Amino acid sequence: MSEALNELASYLTEVRGNLIASSEIRYGELTVTTYRPELIELLAFLRDDVQCEYVNLVDICGVDWPARAERFDVVYHLLSPRQNLRIRVKVAVAEDEAVASATAVYPGADWFEREVWDMYGVLFTGHPDLRRILTDYGFEGHPLRKDFPTTGFVEVRYDDAAKRVVYEPVELKQEFRNFDFLSPWEGTDYVLPGDEKAGN
Repeated sequence: MSEALNELASYLTEVRGNLIASSEIRYGELTVTTYRPELIELLAFLRDDVQCEYVNLVDICGVDWPARAERFDVVYHLLSPRQNLRIRVKVAVAEDEAVASATAVYPGADWFEREVWDMYGVLFTGHPDLRRILTDYGFEGHPLRKDFPTTGFVEVRYDDAAKRVVYEPVELKQEFRNFDFLSPWEGTDYVLPGDEKAGN
């Protein structure tokens, strides 16, 4: 598998090196970082090239790095059924910048981009219907940003007794706890089968 990924990384650098900022293989997957203006061109190449044929967009997600100038990473996960390989394409974007929508290349990007917009606030230019998809329409903020507060907002639920949607202050059902993770088998006076091997 790693040999095929190394060959793919070399091929992409050779053929479309101008579109690629960096590439690395970690945890058995190839990650290619591109520049924001070249994103759509790279995605179209990965889809259409005979050596690649990444015709399946598996997912688009966001990553928040608050300390960086380009705060967010938008990450595209692609699959090539012909090559039986996956690739990850990353692009960095600042909080006040927008990313070009990939819906022209992958029509399925529509919902994924709406999720990234809803959760992180990353704008996609050229998107046909960029609106919230996971939170309520009146929701303020973007919940997966690392600076999003856990309290002070309202939550929405359907009340069966009132037969309507009700807004209530956010209530954390369980306080944060410190767990000792002590095994229930530790501290016993008897030896369990197999424990005699652990002491040797």
